Amino acid sequence: MTPSVSMKTQLGLRHGTDASRQWYARASAVLAGGVSSSARSSTTGDLPYPLYITRGDGSHIWDADGNEFIDYLLSYGSVILGHQDGGLTEAATAQLNAGTMFGTCNTLEVELAEQISHMVPGADLVRFSNSGSEAICGAIRAARGFTGRTKILKFEGHYHGWVDVLAVSNRPGEKEAGPLDHPISQPHSRGIPHGIVDDVLIAPWNHRDSVRQILDEHESELAAVILEPVVANNACTMPEAGFLEFLRDECTRRGVLLIYDEIVTGFRLARGGAAEYFGIRPDLIIWSKAIGGGFPVSAFAGRRDIMTPIAANTVKHGGTYNGNPFCAAVALAVLRKINQPGVLESIHRHGDELMDAIRKSARHHGVPCCVQGMGGMFQVVFTADGKPLRHYRDLLKTDARRYGIFRQALLERGVHINSSGSACWFVSAAHGCDDASGGADLSYTCAAIEEAMALCAAA
Repeated sequence: MTPSVSMKTQLGLRHGTDASRQWYARASAVLAGGVSSSARSSTTGDLPYPLYITRGDGSHIWDADGNEFIDYLLSYGSVILGHQDGGLTEAATAQLNAGTMFGTCNTLEVELAEQISHMVPGADLVRFSNSGSEAICGAIRAARGFTGRTKILKFEGHYHGWVDVLAVSNRPGEKEAGPLDHPISQPHSRGIPHGIVDDVLIAPWNHRDSVRQILDEHESELAAVILEPVVANNACTMPEAGFLEFLRDECTRRGVLLIYDEIVTGFRLARGGAAEYFGIRPDLIIWSKAIGGGFPVSAFAGRRDIMTPIAANTVKHGGTYNGNPFCAAVALAVLRKINQPGVLESIHRHGDELMDAIRKSARHHGVPCCVQGMGGMFQVVFTADGKPLRHYRDLLKTDARRYGIFRQALLERGVHINSSGSACWFVSAAHGCDDASGGADLSYTCAAIEEAMALCAAA
């Protein structure tokens, strides 16, 4: 039997949210929309304003009102070691005392590139940047520069940053998206030129026949196929068995590059990312989030011949903050810890327990849903038949109202997850099952899940 939420007098919204309300009023006067990212413009459950988080420690965070939560948002998966990890803090402090920026080459960026190449299959040469969107731009330029072609094939609903280069068909409505087997490229926002949209072709995820047809039609124009190996921005929709192998074979046969966007999955699925986890190696790989443990650093890497034009400076890539020693020192500490035996395994065990708890609770209360993803990152989707999502348009048919009830109930009980059902839960090393604090987090969260699912059943 799942225990009751015995800690509910300590966690959750017990102090109210008046301080967050006041901070939002101040923010709205000086920040466009009151936020610094469009992703933060959505409300926090039933609240018409966001919570303002002031500190974190381990697997817990506190807001401006003093409310405490177990954190499964983790800055969208970035804080993979947990908040205030000792090794990360030590590395940051040491480099802060030595200097943060020199605008020159530094030894730490070399060590970090060596660490990445050691951990990730196919990461022969590396280039650093500062955000996922920047790294996307670098990898796409590298692919176009190497192939001499301009068009990119991406999958409907996959998210590859907010910048123009691939901000196409991220969240199209079903009516504007065109036929499922041959989607129409749709700009994600006003302000994106038509010429850029025309260079991005859209295919449905997990549909081999459609992908093959689009490749046949545009083979001579295509520089690359890019994808999220696990579609974090479609509620952790997985690739069907054999789909990544199919893409690898088709790209190889046609001289089209295969790019893994591992901004979310990198160093989380496995130490070597999706290439290790699925056993299918891409030509280029992109990372951010977990690589920096919460600090702004990203990278792209790939086969030596593809990256050589960048090395020769015939394909241009720059940035004042690229590979800066401060973020490089932190990222190096993060990857060295992730590479230690047992760290990722503990993360996955905790996540697997949570996924299993959601499934059991849903069965107990007769709520149709599917829990998809893998231990370190997953999501529950409330589907009418309880089956997993196959592609983006399945996401449009999920029960968003029921997810909202589930998420709000968890928030009130002190479990902080993404407000969007199209995103993911994330687990950190600080949530691990192997110590007292990790075990307490797991027990408490499982109890909160049981109560939240009961409310979903009653709704």
